[in-house]
Amino acid sequence: MTFEDAQRVVQAFMLSFKQPSEGLNAQGFGGAVIDGAQLYFEYHGKTQRLETSALIHKFRDAPKPGVLEGFQEEEKAGTPTGGGTLDYEQENKSLFLSRYYEQVPPDAAFQEDMKQLLATCEVWRDEVLDRVASRVFKR
Repeated sequence: MTFEDAQRVVQAFMLSFKQPSEGLNAQGFGGAVIDGAQLYFEYHGKTQRLETSALIHKFRDAPKPGVLEGFQEEEKAGTPTGGGTLDYEQENKSLFLSRYYEQVPPDAAFQEDMKQLLATCEVWRDEVLDRVASRVFKR
């Protein structure tokens, strides 16, 4: 997938939500807030793939011991991920569900994938986060 392909896919997705957007900036980053959920896009030039990430939680500090492992256990146990994988970004202390595209997806398929990812991420924010915290911190 070229940068131009990724740019077109992101722009088409944003237009489907009636949010005109430049898509990706010159560094290959983009983002949107859709129905209160944060979605990020990043084009990786070296691997020529588009990363899409829905934010589950942004930590103030590094996660306490056992927290990330608790989320990983949920993923391994089969908690639906909306086609994504659990992704902790240490530099911004954020936990995401992320999907990667190496081939250009049809617009309708990409839009459906993003809707599924966002809906699933909402479940992780609302239910899985509490479940993990309850186990780790034994409330």
